[in-house]
Amino acid sequence: MLDKLEAIKNRFDEVSELIVNPNIISDMKQYIQLNKEYKDLQPIIEAYRDYINILSNIENAKEMLKDDEMKEMAKMELEELIPKKQFMEEEIKVLLIPKDPADSKNAVVEIRAGAGGDEASIFTGDLYRLYSSFASSKDWKTEVVDVAEGTSGGYKEIIFNVKGEDVYGMLKFESGVHRVQRVPQTETQGRVHTSAVSVVVMPEAEEFDVEIKDSDIRKDTYCSSGPGGQSVNTTYSAVRLTHIPTGVVAQCQDQKSQHKNYEKALKVLRSRIYEIELQKRLEELSGQRKSMVVTGDRSAKIRTYNYPQGRVTDHRIGLTQYNLSNVMDGEIDKFIEELKLAENAERLKEGTTKDN
Repeated sequence: MLDKLEAIKNRFDEVSELIVNPNIISDMKQYIQLNKEYKDLQPIIEAYRDYINILSNIENAKEMLKDDEMKEMAKMELEELIPKKQFMEEEIKVLLIPKDPADSKNAVVEIRAGAGGDEASIFTGDLYRLYSSFASSKDWKTEVVDVAEGTSGGYKEIIFNVKGEDVYGMLKFESGVHRVQRVPQTETQGRVHTSAVSVVVMPEAEEFDVEIKDSDIRKDTYCSSGPGGQSVNTTYSAVRLTHIPTGVVAQCQDQKSQHKNYEKALKVLRSRIYEIELQKRLEELSGQRKSMVVTGDRSAKIRTYNYPQGRVTDHRIGLTQYNLSNVMDGEIDKFIEELKLAENAERLKEGTTKDN
C-alpha cells in the first residue's frame, strides 16, 4: 500500500507543478483535465499524510516501550493508535478504488411515463419534483430541456440538465424503472394501481469528450407546442437534431430563441452519444459482477414507492424505508449512500480477486 501511495504522491507533486505552467494554462483542454486530476488526488494525499503520521507515532511509542518510566504511557498510546491505523487502512483502500471519470460530470436526466397511462404521467411529474428538491438541497442547478405534458397532469416525458459538483456520481444510481403503487385520483372504488416510470441519467458530455462534425448533424426546426398540441408560438424556434452516423436524436423547445434551443439540444445529443460508449462499458462490467448496483440494463426495476403503506423499497440492495413523503420531497440521500457503499464493496472485492 505504501508503495502505491508514494507513487500517487509523486504524481500529485507533478500535477501541482503542471497546473501553474503557462503552457498548460494556455491549453484549456489539458488544464481542465489536470485540474480534475489534482482535485481527485487531494483526498488520497490528505489520508496518506495522516497515515504516515500515525505510522510515525506508532514507531515512537514502540521505542518508548523500552523505557521503564514511559512504558505505561506507550502502551496507552498504542492502544489508541493501532485501531486508528487499521481504520485508516480501510479508508485508504476505498479511496484507492479507481474513480469513474464520468462521476464528476453534470448530468442529463430523462424521465418517461411507462405503463399506467395518466397515473404514470402524474408520477413522472412527482419524480421530477423529487429530483428538483434533491438538487436544490445540494446547491445544484436544474434546467429543463424538453417537455411533453400529460393529458391529466404531470409529463409524458421531461428532460432536464443538472449542474453542480459530482452530480452524475450521485444521480447515476437513479437510472432504471421506478414503480408506484397508489390509488389514482380518477379511481372511484379506491383500488390500488401499479404504474411505471423510466429514469435515464447520463453524464453531460463536454466538447472534448465527443467530437461531432457539423456535416453529421441534420437540423429540423418546428413550432413549439404545449398541452393539447396548441401552438405556443408561431416561429420555428423548436429544434430537432439527428446525428446521421448513429441515428441518435435530441430536441429542445424550451427557449423562445432557436439558437438557445439548438445549443441545449446539442448538449443532449452529445451526452446521448457519449452514453452509448459508457453503457457498453457498464454492460461489460455487469457481465463480471453478479450484483452490480449500476448496470447497463435500463429496463431493470430498481425501486417501488408504495403509498398505502408509506414505504419505499430499493430492490438492488433490499433497503426499505417507511418515510415515503420525505423521499418524495427529495430525501434520497440514504438510498444513494447505501448504493455507493454496495458499489464500493463490489469493486473492492473485484480488486482483491484480481490481486490474488
